[in-house]
Amino acid sequence: MPLTRARIGVLMGGRSAEREISLRTGQAVHRALLRRGYRAVAIDVDASVQEQLRTKKVEIVFLALHGPGGEDGTIQGLLEIIGMPYTGSGVRASAIAMHKVTAKALLDCHGIPVPPGTVVRAGRHGKDQSHRRGPVTVPPAGLRWPVVVKPAAQGSTIGVTIVHRRSEWRAALRRAHEYDQEAVVESYIPGREIAVSVLGGTPLPRALPAIEIVAPDGFYDYAAKYEKGRTRYLCPAPLPDAVTNRVRDLAIRTYQIVGCEGAARVDFRVTRRGRPYVLEINTVPGMTETSLLPMAAAKAGIDYDSLTERILQSALRRAQR
Repeated sequence: MPLTRARIGVLMGGRSAEREISLRTGQAVHRALLRRGYRAVAIDVDASVQEQLRTKKVEIVFLALHGPGGEDGTIQGLLEIIGMPYTGSGVRASAIAMHKVTAKALLDCHGIPVPPGTVVRAGRHGKDQSHRRGPVTVPPAGLRWPVVVKPAAQGSTIGVTIVHRRSEWRAALRRAHEYDQEAVVESYIPGREIAVSVLGGTPLPRALPAIEIVAPDGFYDYAAKYEKGRTRYLCPAPLPDAVTNRVRDLAIRTYQIVGCEGAARVDFRVTRRGRPYVLEINTVPGMTETSLLPMAAAKAGIDYDSLTERILQSALRRAQR
């Protein structure tokens, strides 16, 4: 039996650079809800989203929006104002997680290991300025090549460059600044790419099996994420037990510190000596056929439709509150 007879609106698409992936996530979620017997409608988000919610008589929202406008607390704020329950994290946690600078500062204050780095702002005339006074050194003070340059508030590795030498520096900044006025510059951590998904619930959140991502050329970029066959995924990740326990513990702690609800995914780099660093936390993880959250859930014995229903429960808990 469905957990609710309320009409569910699956919000997808939007206007971010991750629109196409969001549509794929939303369509897959919509189909799963229908298979489970829910009264679900698909909504491609634009400026008329509030009117669409009204005319389609939506009572609960399942958020399948990625990137700015979907994961950054803005759509969550709108839904809070109109009193519409929704899946996933709330306004504050969404805003913190989406802005990498804020998220890293918060995690660092709580003793969560994050890569050392800084922020470079785009100036009014296109010149790059550090968040501190004075000229930007290359690489920024305290860092060595290679460094990672990325927009402060984007997902799906959009606008990200691994910079190996001085000649690549300016182009990497320009690319990041196409998407955000702030570019995060941080040390590149050699090692393994690991992702741990977390499912909220009562009484405590649950970490799903860790996944190791083996991307072509060692860079898990947009194409490597979303083109079938380009990347190998090892689930569970072949890590020593102590490292596995450490990344799962860090994932849950990160989830709790940020204040997440529903499903989230924490991305790590793990050094050759087994030291993990948290790169970021995603509060609306992808749910496509190549996404990591459904893959980890399946390894834990949770099929796609059951996973969708578990995420829906976060909206039901919000409705009860």
